[in-house]
Amino acid sequence: MILWLNPPTGISGDMFLGALLGLGAPVAEVRSVIASSGLTGWELERESVSTHGIAATRAVVRTHDTATARLAAELLDLISSVQPEPVAAMAAETVRKIAECEAELHGQDPATVHLHEIGGVDTVVDTVGVAAALRLLDITDIYCAPIGVGSGVVNCAHGILPAPAPATLRLLTGAQITGVDIAGETVTPTGAALLRVARARYSPPPPMTVHGVAFGAGTKRFTGRPNVLTAVLGETTATPSDERMVLLETNVDDVTGEELGHVIARALDAGAADAWCTPAVMKKGRPAHVVHILCHRAQAELLADLLAAETGSLGIRRADVDRRVLPRLERTVEVLGHPIRVKCGPWRAKPERDDVVAAAERLGVSARRVNDLALAQTADWPTGYVTADHAHQ
Repeated sequence: MILWLNPPTGISGDMFLGALLGLGAPVAEVRSVIASSGLTGWELERESVSTHGIAATRAVVRTHDTATARLAAELLDLISSVQPEPVAAMAAETVRKIAECEAELHGQDPATVHLHEIGGVDTVVDTVGVAAALRLLDITDIYCAPIGVGSGVVNCAHGILPAPAPATLRLLTGAQITGVDIAGETVTPTGAALLRVARARYSPPPPMTVHGVAFGAGTKRFTGRPNVLTAVLGETTATPSDERMVLLETNVDDVTGEELGHVIARALDAGAADAWCTPAVMKKGRPAHVVHILCHRAQAELLADLLAAETGSLGIRRADVDRRVLPRLERTVEVLGHPIRVKCGPWRAKPERDDVVAAAERLGVSARRVNDLALAQTADWPTGYVTADHAHQ
């Protein structure tokens, strides 16, 4: 399923969760996943509200723990026990991204950084809840309109800071934003981090058949406008199409393999559609690599700067290219109790290798066996996508 979000007044973890509950994610099952962490002293309710005449859903999180500041490591320890594993992985990555940005700003180690306003139990509920709801709704791709960002100042543990807060701005790297006439913070670190970890693409709604519409309500009240996050759930109706992309390249002969891997990871994390290296031979027979980054035009400047900074290159080549995009489907299947993500296109189905290897290690069987069991479950996928049998022909 596809999810398209429209955040004209920003986004927070509870707004995101409220929108997903409004789309039909069963609150009892979301609670069950959160409870698998062993976390106590919390409640999650789905509340129907009306704001400026719009019927919206609010995710109400109540906690008996009044602490708002904790080490990031403490939150990660709570999340580590969550089941199923893909939910724990997304929630943990969200907290890690927040910790990394805070650590970078304050010159600290991410493992020892204190999360102040977002160090409470409610952050665990929001991050795990959103990850669980996305899985329960079978959402595989998220698209998002530009995020409404307020201005002015925000009061926090470090004093009065400009809004958006510095950590939030770091987390919005690669996102599309637009200024709105609202004083204060409209985007929380949790909301920004969730979009980043979910690899949201910033664009108008893609071709889709709409199955549901919901509005996640925020807690703040704004004069003359509803504080809601619009969420549209649907299924792709896309056919093969060409889209205009930008290809960035640079040659390097003094960068180590570890550094090249880091460049690729940073580029993908910042929103590149793809990133890779190819071996080359430069002048005087020197062995080298060509670093390639494929991205949308809106991200080209950001990624070109990143490529230059990480490699030390003095020049970046840029070319406009067309990319043929084929319809694809991604769902999660269960293999002997372990979740495996499977991508399916017009010609083949392919289980996610990391999921296959992780399940094989835990089950004590071969990765090939897990792969085949996952493929066997794609036979009833929608017409127009291949089945497991076709994938092997």
